Amino acid sequence: MGFSHHTISCPMLRALLVIICSCFLRFTAAIDTIRVNQSIRDPETLISYGQKFKFGFFSPVNSSYRYVGVMFNVPVITAIWVANREKPLNDSTGTVEISGDGNLVIMDGQKEIIWSSNILSYVKDSSAVILDTGNLVLQDNSNGRTIWQSFEHASDSFVEKMKISTDLRTNEKNILTSWRSPQDPGLGNFTSTVEPLVIPQSFVWKNGYPYWRSGPWNGQIFIGMPYMKSFYKHGMDVVNDHLGSAYLIFANLNSSVFLYYVLNSSGNLVEKLWSDEKGAWLVTWSSIVNECDIYGRCGPFACCNAQDEPICTCFPGYEPINKDEWSAENWTSGCTRITPLRCERNNSAGKEDGFLKLSQVKVPDHVKWLPAPDVDCRRQCLSNCSCIAYAYYAGIGCMTWAESLIDVQKLSDGGPDLYIRLAHSELGDKKYWKVITAAIVVLAFITILLCAHFLRKLFSQDQRKRKTELIQSATGKTDAEYSEVGIAKHNMHGVKLEALPLFKLGTLSHATRKFDSMNKLGQGGFGPVYKGKLPNGQEIAVKRMARSSNQGVEEFMNEVEVISKLQHRNLVRLLGCCVEHAEKMLVYEYMPNGSLDSYLFDSCKQQLLDWQTRLAIIEGICRGLLYLHRDSRLRIIHRDLKASNILLDEELNPKISDFGMARIFCCKEDQANTTRVVGTYGYMPPEYALRGIFSEKSDVYSFGVLLLEILSGKRNTSFYHEDQQLFLIAYAWKLWNENKIMNLIDPIIYDPRVESDVVRYANVGLLCIQEIAADRPHISAVLSMLSSESVVLPRPKQPPFSAIQMSPETEYSQMTPDLCSVKDVAVTIVGR
Repeated sequence: MGFSHHTISCPMLRALLVIICSCFLRFTAAIDTIRVNQSIRDPETLISYGQKFKFGFFSPVNSSYRYVGVMFNVPVITAIWVANREKPLNDSTGTVEISGDGNLVIMDGQKEIIWSSNILSYVKDSSAVILDTGNLVLQDNSNGRTIWQSFEHASDSFVEKMKISTDLRTNEKNILTSWRSPQDPGLGNFTSTVEPLVIPQSFVWKNGYPYWRSGPWNGQIFIGMPYMKSFYKHGMDVVNDHLGSAYLIFANLNSSVFLYYVLNSSGNLVEKLWSDEKGAWLVTWSSIVNECDIYGRCGPFACCNAQDEPICTCFPGYEPINKDEWSAENWTSGCTRITPLRCERNNSAGKEDGFLKLSQVKVPDHVKWLPAPDVDCRRQCLSNCSCIAYAYYAGIGCMTWAESLIDVQKLSDGGPDLYIRLAHSELGDKKYWKVITAAIVVLAFITILLCAHFLRKLFSQDQRKRKTELIQSATGKTDAEYSEVGIAKHNMHGVKLEALPLFKLGTLSHATRKFDSMNKLGQGGFGPVYKGKLPNGQEIAVKRMARSSNQGVEEFMNEVEVISKLQHRNLVRLLGCCVEHAEKMLVYEYMPNGSLDSYLFDSCKQQLLDWQTRLAIIEGICRGLLYLHRDSRLRIIHRDLKASNILLDEELNPKISDFGMARIFCCKEDQANTTRVVGTYGYMPPEYALRGIFSEKSDVYSFGVLLLEILSGKRNTSFYHEDQQLFLIAYAWKLWNENKIMNLIDPIIYDPRVESDVVRYANVGLLCIQEIAADRPHISAVLSMLSSESVVLPRPKQPPFSAIQMSPETEYSQMTPDLCSVKDVAVTIVGR
């Protein structure tokens, strides 16, 4: 038996190569489909044909659980749909596949199904594909029919071509449901729906009760929010069949940008736009801008105006139901009519009821529609005793109300006019009022003519008085001393104090509920800090200088002068100050997560500070220092950088605060000497603590201590290693020399995969706390060392070992010029 020899021709060879190459490209290119007998394993993903979306495994920020969902294909994890919202995977052994009955399923490491698409009919050959719209589609391959799709089972996000819908005939709804928290995709307290009333509206519900309302749809906009321009320019539309079915949909008119809406865990429906430049999502629209946007904030028969104080007022002809509650700014009970309507009285004698116009408002809930022209709307309402208000708006027509008039809000831009029905006696004599109005106009005109000559002079005098009051109150100088000292202080280092807004004491008292202890956020050397809310809904932090303050007026003026002109994402923003009636207060933006030390040194909260979060905090602090030292128009040394002076916003981004100890350097000034050493033990470099010399390197030293604290989760001034009797800095140095620096790391963030990064960060921390200031790197070099793995780091020299027998946050202020008196405090510089 022999072997036959066959020669493959060139054309056949080329065809074979084409087939092989095409197969190779198919498996090396991004895959958007999963078929029967195929699966994806954690952390694999499917990527849509146009690379816009991906489907696969992810973990939310500060969570170790694994979920499967649809995400935008951007560097920041952004899930728009989550399958296993209530059943997370505990590890990375999960798989996604097509089951034998044609369902898409998620299985854990024990091959148990934790989620299924749950189609009821058996499908022999099905496949799942992630589309470029973000829709995950399960289809029957035998006929191409879609048998299930994620767009019909919404999570918390609303994307282009998706429908938020309600069908009252079939009782089917596709609604948004918020996450339980930013770390937990589980079903939260808030939902968002479209209600297919005769005039459709969009709602956000909290535990089944209205929380926010859009107002009626007029065919082009929701008339309760006409000012939300960006909401409509993206092709937002409501389709209503007037038979109990309606849906909300939008088409992104700019296909080059990523845009979506999300109902967050706080109940706020926000529009987000992806910025390639910033590498982050930008909020371009928000359903809740101020307190008045919350449904029924003022109760029935009252109007909410965020620009007024208080924000709630009863309708004309109405009075509070409970005056005590109303005075205490609890408006939920609302108002009641003072004089009954004519048709409500047993004796219907008297003049006919009338209507009073409320201009440009968000019309009440529970609207009814009448097929009547504008001129007949008033007449039809007046002829019906149960009709208590009406409005007419283009695109809708005649709207009437017979129930409580609730969720009325004064709009600053556009909006319909609402006509409320009142007894004739509440309207007054119109002719009489016309005469009064004319007289007032004439009198006002004459008054303006008489006062015009003095307005400019009065304004100038008032401005000078306010400047003088600020400087005199802060410096304690008399009027006679103002001319000598006040002008110099007024323009110190080129910072003009009049540019900083001055808050009235009454405004801050009202915002903090009269400085209620329940609103107290903390206590520092300056005095207590209170949380407050301004009439426009903005949350603030008010630092009130105590009369027994150890820091005093000089620190108050210093903080105003230093940061009133500074703007950086990693610096807390100073909004203004108050100097009325011997009070001295600073008003800051409110940081909802408090200070870094409250997370870092708390056994429960530090669980939220994973490795990536700590990296972001370290880098943010570093960038804030770089701005102070190099990038701002003023060179500023903070002199009191520590964990309690790093505040965290809602996303745990760090912001440097408390500039009462800060010092402004002139252009050519590198260091300075002082006989007044201020700051906090454990964070002071030796040249400052002992000789009063400070420079940029002083802040670098403090940053190095802070960096080691963030890595270890231990406070420098209270850490004590029992076996070795070493404090944190000395313990870190010992471990470094023994090549055991990983023993320093907080066990919460320990992961062998990031060991090289941890060692590099610890190296940088030790470089920053070297004993000789000249050996420490500048903050710009520190940032390069942290952000680049290619930078070769030098070996650090021995740091000063401080063993200070004081409480962790003891602040030191040595006033005497005799530097030798530093020996009187227990500061020991050990070893060299």
